[in-house]
Amino acid sequence: MQHFAYVISGALVGFLVGMTGVGGGSLMTPLLILLCGIHPKAAVGTDLIYAAMTKLFGTFLHRRCGPVRWSIVLWMMSGSLPGVAVALLWLRHIGSPQEMAQVIRVSLGICLLITAPAILFRPTLKAWVLRHQLGGPVQSRVLTVVLGFVLGCMVSLSSVGAGAIGMAVLVMLYPTLPLRELVAIDIAHAIPLTLIAGAGYWVEGDVIVPTLLLLLSGSLPGIWLGTHCAGRCPERWQRLILGSLLLLIGVKMI
Repeated sequence: MQHFAYVISGALVGFLVGMTGVGGGSLMTPLLILLCGIHPKAAVGTDLIYAAMTKLFGTFLHRRCGPVRWSIVLWMMSGSLPGVAVALLWLRHIGSPQEMAQVIRVSLGICLLITAPAILFRPTLKAWVLRHQLGGPVQSRVLTVVLGFVLGCMVSLSSVGAGAIGMAVLVMLYPTLPLRELVAIDIAHAIPLTLIAGAGYWVEGDVIVPTLLLLLSGSLPGIWLGTHCAGRCPERWQRLILGSLLLLIGVKMI
């Protein structure tokens, strides 16, 4: 029965990812912790590998990746890789499993509370950015590295942030780039980021492979179905439902 619950959870989250493009890590990790009773560290590690694989599959189905600006991706990676290292080393030296679980739960809750407004107010944020300039190329590069570091820490501690928050900040830093190129940059950075962070958990033995396979067996058909439903629900309602859901889960986690 529990195996069936994992498959259904994967299918539901996969459907939302396929329909909206975001929400994988934001929803799966809380599900594994709150509903399945998995230790937070194992939940984050399992979800990181799950997120990388589902994002790869979802990207193939959507076929919406534009040309990748590798210079921006490399600036982000130059910040995110140290961020992953810092977060994983910090977790390793926290202490007892109970303290580690509490740190991850609180980190996850905070990340969800940051992600929810980024989804809810995306059009308002984009409109504000188009009216203001945040600085020149040098400042944008510095802020890109800072963004990478923050995402590396957030994703390593909670598996949340690579998609919604990364896109929100990229829109602010590079408002003149087409949306397709920003999506391509975000995906080109998020996939290796989740894989690298997940590998760190894998080395520590915190990836539950049977659970991962069950989740994927549900999520891949769910993503396929979600991509065929994309666009049928108004984008405003998608943002409202997903953002509100993440807000409630974030409060619950904290």
